[in-house]
Amino acid sequence: MKKLVMIVFLSVFSLTSLAVEEPAPELAEIINFRQYGDRFASAGQPTREQFQTIAEHGFERVVYIAFTNNPNALPDADQVVKQLGMEYMQVPVDFSNPLPDEFYVFADSMERSRNKKTLLHCQVNARATAFSFLYRVIYDNVSVADAKSDMNTVWQPNEVWRDFIFEVLAQNNIDPNCDSCDWTPRDVGN
Repeated sequence: MKKLVMIVFLSVFSLTSLAVEEPAPELAEIINFRQYGDRFASAGQPTREQFQTIAEHGFERVVYIAFTNNPNALPDADQVVKQLGMEYMQVPVDFSNPLPDEFYVFADSMERSRNKKTLLHCQVNARATAFSFLYRVIYDNVSVADAKSDMNTVWQPNEVWRDFIFEVLAQNNIDPNCDSCDWTPRDVGN
């Protein structure tokens, strides 16, 4: 009986601490696509055709956290996504000034429908991996070290984003430090 309980515990524990998974080849073609589990992924800007692929892979919701006037943004992405039968949500996040309330709007939508398969995206997956890091640590109990390691596969946050991440973690009484966590800011594009 003890062995069975331990196996169940380890199975449940491993589900809550999943790292980035290998995505389907078609999804891997999307800019910086990262699959965090069965119900959550992040990416850079998908093309019109890639939204079709996203729908074909069972995604039910697309959340865009950038502005529609970005050079490679699809101005009619909302219509494209809705026509494919998926829910569309946009939270415009200024890359140079992300706000905690913007993260909480995203997190609230995720929590209202936890089982809805969701793609979170921005332009290159910098904003989205930062939001993914926070969501996974705060709501999915993924360790800071694991979530940080996953975020680092896309980027090392600059000072603005590091400070934003630290602020949201502090609001949730979570320490951002870990043995393997390097929070030295790096400048990158959005």
